[in-house]
Amino acid sequence: MPDDVPLEAAPRAVTREPDAWRWGVGRWEAYFALVLVSTVIYVLAGGEAWQRDAVAAVLLVALAPWYLLLGRRSADRAAPPPATLGYLAGAVVLSGAAAIAAPESSLVLFALCPQAFMMLAWRGAMLTVLALNATPALRFLWESTTVGAVVSFSLWAAVTMGFSAFFGFWVDRIIRQSRERAELIAELRATQAELAAANRRAGAMAERERLAAEIHDTLAQGFTSILMLLQAADSHLDQDPEQARRQISLAAGTARENLAEARALVAALPPAGLESSSLEEALQRLAERFGEEMGIPVEFTTSGPPRRLAAGVEVVLLRAAQEATANIRKHAGAGHVSVRLAYGGDTAVLEVRDDGAGFDPDAAAEAGRGFGLRGMRERVTQVGGRLEVGSAPGEGTVLTVEVPA
Repeated sequence: MPDDVPLEAAPRAVTREPDAWRWGVGRWEAYFALVLVSTVIYVLAGGEAWQRDAVAAVLLVALAPWYLLLGRRSADRAAPPPATLGYLAGAVVLSGAAAIAAPESSLVLFALCPQAFMMLAWRGAMLTVLALNATPALRFLWESTTVGAVVSFSLWAAVTMGFSAFFGFWVDRIIRQSRERAELIAELRATQAELAAANRRAGAMAERERLAAEIHDTLAQGFTSILMLLQAADSHLDQDPEQARRQISLAAGTARENLAEARALVAALPPAGLESSSLEEALQRLAERFGEEMGIPVEFTTSGPPRRLAAGVEVVLLRAAQEATANIRKHAGAGHVSVRLAYGGDTAVLEVRDDGAGFDPDAAAEAGRGFGLRGMRERVTQVGGRLEVGSAPGEGTVLTVEVPA
């Protein structure tokens, strides 16, 4: 593939790490299960009023299917708000009833209070925590017989609720920021996919344009030359067989060069004229063959110390010379052509001059003609050079290409 074609790196297999929040929900569920099982065992081990303990245990065990039915999706914040509120309301009722039956059941709140912050925003979670603690607190106050116990409980409740408020607010902020970042990452991935698709389309379009320019500058021009030579040979078959054979030989040589160019194009190799020779030699052969085909004098000269140029720059100069001679063949009717390659300090200049019919470049551009010139100008621009076409009707044409050396 040529250097001037934008290539997109092969798509890489992206290993997505599991979402941290989803990863954490499974471990929270294990924690909830541990707390629930521990609370049930602790309640049943009390032994003072086994009937009440059994009722409390049944109520606590009922929290498990209730969570699986409604709470799991709510913990992932994937459930609609009514389902989340319904689950938390049921948890408040079941845990409160268990606390009435057996005060030891309040240990399950170490699992239920964090759930409130996982499922609701901070304010709603705080109200839920108050509701979860309301029944155990009222029972304790109802059964307390001393002022000191009430004061101690009040201080403990204030510290606990304050810590819950602070910790819950912090957790809620983490959850919200994580979700915002997840949405941003999803948008970035979508944008990345769109850019990759756009790059693929741009690369495909650039490759099509490159192939169109290569085919126009090589194969199409070669076929035109072959056709003209064969037509000229046909007209000389009876009157001048020697001239006809010479033109057929030229057509065969052009066909061989065209075949070499086609193979180089398919293999994305340098032009056949540059694969095993210098730019000067390729231009010299082009000038000689063109003169033989047209039967006119074609002069090739060089100036300045010759040197190798970048591969892309040499291709541009050779293609420009091919396009210029093709246009002279088709349109100019010239009697003399000169091709000059000049090496400067940091530039190289190619000049192709003919004394043919000439044309009006502005009029041709307005009419939308001259695909070859447009393609040539794009090639020259891609290597940082410039192209000028000087012509007027009846005054011949001078094409000048200046590229960095």
